[in-house]
Amino acid sequence: MTHPPSVGRAPHRAPEQPPAPAAAPVPPRPSARAAAIGRLRGAATTEPGRLQIIGAVLALLVLAFGAVTAFEISGRAASADDVVERSQPLSADAAGIYRSLADADAAAASGFLAGPQEPRAVHEQYVKDIEEASRLLVKAAANTDAGTTSGREITTLNEGLPRYAGLIERARAANRQGLPLGGAYLRYANQQMSGELLPAAERLYKAETGRLDGDHRSARARPWFSLAAGVLALAVLVWAQRRNYRRTNRVFNHGLVAATAAAMVLLLWLAVGHTVARSDLAEADSHGQRSMDVLNRARIDSLKARADENLTVVARGAVLTADGRNDKYETDYTAGMKALGEELAAAAKLADDTGDTTGGKPVSAASKAVTEWQERHRTARKTDDAGDYESALEQIIGQENSTGESFKKVDDALRDALAHEQDDFTRAARDGRGALGGLPVGAAALAVLGAVAAIVGINRRLSEFR
Repeated sequence: MTHPPSVGRAPHRAPEQPPAPAAAPVPPRPSARAAAIGRLRGAATTEPGRLQIIGAVLALLVLAFGAVTAFEISGRAASADDVVERSQPLSADAAGIYRSLADADAAAASGFLAGPQEPRAVHEQYVKDIEEASRLLVKAAANTDAGTTSGREITTLNEGLPRYAGLIERARAANRQGLPLGGAYLRYANQQMSGELLPAAERLYKAETGRLDGDHRSARARPWFSLAAGVLALAVLVWAQRRNYRRTNRVFNHGLVAATAAAMVLLLWLAVGHTVARSDLAEADSHGQRSMDVLNRARIDSLKARADENLTVVARGAVLTADGRNDKYETDYTAGMKALGEELAAAAKLADDTGDTTGGKPVSAASKAVTEWQERHRTARKTDDAGDYESALEQIIGQENSTGESFKKVDDALRDALAHEQDDFTRAARDGRGALGGLPVGAAALAVLGAVAAIVGINRRLSEFR
């Protein structure tokens, strides 16, 4: 029995499954910033949304105006306060140190010329000057950083002043004993004074005056950012009211009007207050500080000239100029008197600029006394050159008709002029500081009031859509 050959069968396959559909992509979640921008765009398409945005912008602008004004005016008020309470007093103290040192040197020379029995009044003046310089140095050191230029000059003065005083005491002791060494000690002390102490005092005065000028400029700087912020806030407030009028035909929105009034009051207060402060501070500078600067230099030059005049008689030609041709102290006296005349002329012009005859009178008196001083000095020099030392000495340090009497007239007149200018400065500077008083706090209060009023005005308009 035969069988048909077996036929191979294809293997059984499972029916193919259709491919699974791809998962739908998940859209990315919008960021918080994007969501906020989206909401803002959506709100901007409706009138209530636009009003909310306008209200927020108005409130922020008014608040920014107040904040910038408070910040800028606080800085200017602080600078004005420094002018009155700190930098100008320190500048005046530095000038006082300079004057006291120069006066002490002049008094020491005058006392030496009087002979072994130094006049009591002259010695007391010398002691008073040294004590005053020491007191002012302690005061300046307490209000100055040691690392600054002023601090270094104060250190130099504190170290050099005891050495100078020691040399003067040696000169005085030798003079009492009739020893010629006393004159050498006096000249050496004068060299230390003119070569170390007075230059340091002058640098200290310049540094403090420079700080005063910086405070002046800072206090008078115009508040441009505040003014710009105020103009911008007012412009946007006016635009918002105009927009409200065009859409509602209502002339006034009480809230927006109140916000505009607050911003306007603050802007006017800022402009007028700072303008008045600038004017008063400018007057304090031009009619007070500049005059005091010239008068301080004039008084110092008169004191130095007096010391040089006395030393001319003490040295009697022993100390010559660098070229060896002329008496050093007589040459220095001539240069000092020339500078004194120029400074008094400048002081007279500044006094005339103020229109204040009271301030000009002592300057005029000082100028006349300087002319008298120079005439008497020439007479004394002729007497000394003729060999009459005792008469020349009397013409220098005598009580009547002497150069010392003329010098005292100059010094007294300059002291009166300085007191007058100091009063003018203090009055004008305090007025300038007062013009800024209350403005920072007022700016903050008006800004908050204006912002609240703007929001209330916008909310009143929004209530019409509910």
